[in-house]
Amino acid sequence: MSASNNQSNDLFTEVASDTMSSLDMSSSDKMSPTEMRATLSLASIYGLRMLGMFLILPIFAIYASTLPEKPSSLMIGIALGAYGLTQALFQLPFGMASDKFGRKPMIYLGLAIFAIGSMVAALAMNIETIILGRAIQGAGAVSAVVTALVADLTRDEHRTKAMATIGGTIGIAFALSLIGGPLLNQWIGVPGIFAMTAFLTLAAIAVVKFVIPDPVHSFYHSDASAAPAKLKDVLKNTQLLRLNYGIFALHAAQMAMFVVVPFAIIKSSGMHENQHWQIYLPVLIASFVLMVPAIIYAEKQAKIKLVFVSAIALMFVAQLMFAASIQHFWGIVASLTMYFIAFNVLEASLPSIISKIAPAAAKGTAMGVYNTAQSLGIFVGGVFGGYLSHTLGFASVFIFCSIMMFLWLIFAYSMQAPPAVKTKMYTMDDMAIEMTAESVSALKNELAKLSGVIEVAVLPQECTVILKIDKLQNWDESQVLKLLRG
Repeated sequence: MSASNNQSNDLFTEVASDTMSSLDMSSSDKMSPTEMRATLSLASIYGLRMLGMFLILPIFAIYASTLPEKPSSLMIGIALGAYGLTQALFQLPFGMASDKFGRKPMIYLGLAIFAIGSMVAALAMNIETIILGRAIQGAGAVSAVVTALVADLTRDEHRTKAMATIGGTIGIAFALSLIGGPLLNQWIGVPGIFAMTAFLTLAAIAVVKFVIPDPVHSFYHSDASAAPAKLKDVLKNTQLLRLNYGIFALHAAQMAMFVVVPFAIIKSSGMHENQHWQIYLPVLIASFVLMVPAIIYAEKQAKIKLVFVSAIALMFVAQLMFAASIQHFWGIVASLTMYFIAFNVLEASLPSIISKIAPAAAKGTAMGVYNTAQSLGIFVGGVFGGYLSHTLGFASVFIFCSIMMFLWLIFAYSMQAPPAVKTKMYTMDDMAIEMTAESVSALKNELAKLSGVIEVAVLPQECTVILKIDKLQNWDESQVLKLLRG
């Protein structure tokens, strides 16, 4: 997942935007056909890449254990998590390179690398070659480039809807993988899934070439791309660091779980791995049904921290339940249900909280760091899950995960409650590029004085003004428009 898997998952942050063209400000409630085509096409590519990563999760450990050399659980864990390491190394450089070399060329390159990695894994006869293939897959880290291209092809007032659409495909891809992986396994096997992913990725290159529009202008977007100059401030923000640790721990636990749970289900129930979708399907449905009220309550009642901390506590309990009942089928089912309720709430809440806490002019950078932490978590979870299950047994994996969750619970409990804010974005006339430092400072100060305005970012090089508004206060937007008319 990437800048950005989870930036795109920011489904619950209320963002209302207005476009100002010259001195005439107007907005459209609907995406244009070009914006809709670009959003849906990029969402399908993003989702396809994630699906290719996720499909093997529920079945790979079992498949790998049947390879001729009988690899250890450690090697299986490394194979599962290898893509996270290379993705962490390459996703920010890919995004930054796209500012120089163009969005589409970098997407072509990333998808081609991903397809090569998929075929290497498909043709592999041993675990070492599969690890190589998975590492190559992760090196095709186009998530940040896709996010930047979405920003190029959508107006400010529609960008959040576009990101939310892409974010939705990630959640759908993960859910489909838990059901589709076991089903595909009985028809084409794990090598076939890797090969299918490679061919679909090559088809995606054609979609980028012939279906997705070419952007009229490609430039840096503070809300969608990372900037090296802003990394220091983001890394010094202790509130953001808590969230970065959280996404690291969440995905480390996820990857560690899939090193163990497929084996545990077979041992406790005798079910073939191709039938495991019969467990995941009802568990996922139940978790989604129970997740939605929690998210609505958090946003509508401004109880984000309460729901967030409660979900971490639930995840901590789920890990303890796994450790205690991993040898018992119904204990595994109960633990999985609790796990996915907490996982879904946290996966949806984390990007929203990042958006509320991150400086308005550095949201893209904050999300880039966050997504790098997520990818590192995937790698560490695979390695430690494999090592611990091999040396100390299944339960030790979940004891390790419960320790990570307990630390996260402490960090989250002590964090500041995220402010109840919404973000408003305004696109200024191209003449904004010529604004002097004094005029930028003056406009920023005047906007900051308005009732309900918590934070202001005036970005003349992007022709954009970003405001964070207190959702609990009434505010007069006409005053903002008056100042922008200047």
